[in-house]
Amino acid sequence: MSRITQFFRNVRSEMGKVSWPKRKELTTYTITVVSTVIFLALFFSVVDLGISTLVRWVLEL
Repeated sequence: MSRITQFFRNVRSEMGKVSWPKRKELTTYTITVVSTVIFLALFFSVVDLGISTLVRWVLEL
């Protein structure tokens, strides 16, 4: 039981050493991630649509 207690004490100590982002940094990072995800979703949707159209066109020949 003392090993578990020591583990959580160490975790708490290490968490105090973490450099947490400021609100402005967090907002910037969040906007970057969300916009990247939206861009990639749109990109792959367009690529998928193009490949599907190409396959349908080839199969109709």
